[in-house]
Amino acid sequence: MSTTAEFTVFERSIAELHEAIRSGAATARAIAQASLDRIEAFDRKGPALWSIICTNPSALEDAEALDQHFRQTGRFKGPLHGIPVLVKDNYDVAGMQTTGGSAALLGWTPATDSAAVARMRAAGAVILAKSTMSEWARGGLDNVNSVLPAFARNPYNTAHATGGSSGGTGSGLASSFAVVGLGSDTWGSIRNPSANNALAGLRPSWGLVSRAGMIGLYDARDTAGPMARSVTDLAVLLDVIAGADENDPATREAAGRPTTAFTEHLDPHGIAGKSFGVLRQAVPAHASDPEVVALFDAAIARIRELGGRVVDPFVIPQFDEFPPRLHPDSEMRAAIEKYLRTTGPGYPRTLAEVVASGKFHPVHEVGLRALAVAPSPSEDPKVRQLESDEVRMRATYEAAMATASVEFILAPVATFPPKLNGDRNLTPTGSTTWMASGLHWPAIAVPMGFCSENLPTSLQIIGRPWSEAGLIEAAFAFEQATRHRRPPATIRCPHHRCTCIGVR
Repeated sequence: MSTTAEFTVFERSIAELHEAIRSGAATARAIAQASLDRIEAFDRKGPALWSIICTNPSALEDAEALDQHFRQTGRFKGPLHGIPVLVKDNYDVAGMQTTGGSAALLGWTPATDSAAVARMRAAGAVILAKSTMSEWARGGLDNVNSVLPAFARNPYNTAHATGGSSGGTGSGLASSFAVVGLGSDTWGSIRNPSANNALAGLRPSWGLVSRAGMIGLYDARDTAGPMARSVTDLAVLLDVIAGADENDPATREAAGRPTTAFTEHLDPHGIAGKSFGVLRQAVPAHASDPEVVALFDAAIARIRELGGRVVDPFVIPQFDEFPPRLHPDSEMRAAIEKYLRTTGPGYPRTLAEVVASGKFHPVHEVGLRALAVAPSPSEDPKVRQLESDEVRMRATYEAAMATASVEFILAPVATFPPKLNGDRNLTPTGSTTWMASGLHWPAIAVPMGFCSENLPTSLQIIGRPWSEAGLIEAAFAFEQATRHRRPPATIRCPHHRCTCIGVR
């Protein structure tokens, strides 16, 4: 093959990269190399985003194997053929270390892929790199809480937070280090970094995507999910990773339900005829940034213009009876130690051993010491009370939605812009992601504009369980009508050496 034109990987979609491979303008290996070049140029140098823990030493070899397959068969291996992906470092990737953001697991290298990674690999993805994360996914809304390798920076404004705990995936995708990526969401850890980095991100229904081979935080709320620069690419990745898995009992819930063909719901008219409730109770004037509220109001107006039926305000009479409830210590200990028991000799098997090692970020010391002595979930009355409260919460929200004939709930992902890095307990976050997490319902984040200082913010659409098709329809229609996403200026290469490839 030969070409005189250069092909850039900057901001390219799955479809664009596939067309480039088919036409001979690019190969999977060249795409992988260009993506690695971008990491080299921007992750430790230039804006120093620090969104990557380590790159895959086999990435180019894996990409070359895909090129050989295409040359021999004329066909792609699957829907992610040759597509570079980022994997949050709480997912196992065979031959690459898994740390969960903790120095206590440095060097631990599993022999097998996690379920989601195995599905991506089977679909032809190139596992490019492991991305930084909040230590043990206990991150709040920033990544200034892990010793590996340093805290991630937001490419839109490097003084501000990427969002936790999947902040490395968020920052890396926004910077075109890869095309799509994996995050995990227990309390908002897909939606917050997606909002902070102008991405689409989905917390799926509990049980839609297997979490086998993933370090969890609270089983009843843990979800594995997709992040991407567009709803289209998000849907492609979701088609690949969704489905039942015998190694994750939660996915039994997916049996008999539609778990593929989400790409068939990319309808530019997908808002028309749907009903949306604007939950102003989650956006109180005394705890919301005026710029975010203005963007939220503009998003609501656009949804009306696109044919959505909007109930504003949508009121949940008992809303204040169900405030944010953090994960029980006992459940967090159980989830983390479940994974630790799969590690090899020389690595901690309990949180007590992690604490004894001293290998943790200082901000986590108090919390880790509490987790280390927590009882088992079966002996913890806080777990039973929380489960009871969440049953009542779901019934309350369902009743309010039925009364108002509302299919989906609208709120900003957060009522304030991304925080300054290192700002802990000084300014509010206004995160609203706790609602879907407490409900155990799916929710999608899609960009709704930028605040001052070039800080992204996002609309959150919450649906009932197994409503992913409708969420994708609505998010795609909103995205196509508004086109809010724009690439960050900090990661453009004036010399093209890290953004362009030429196949000769």
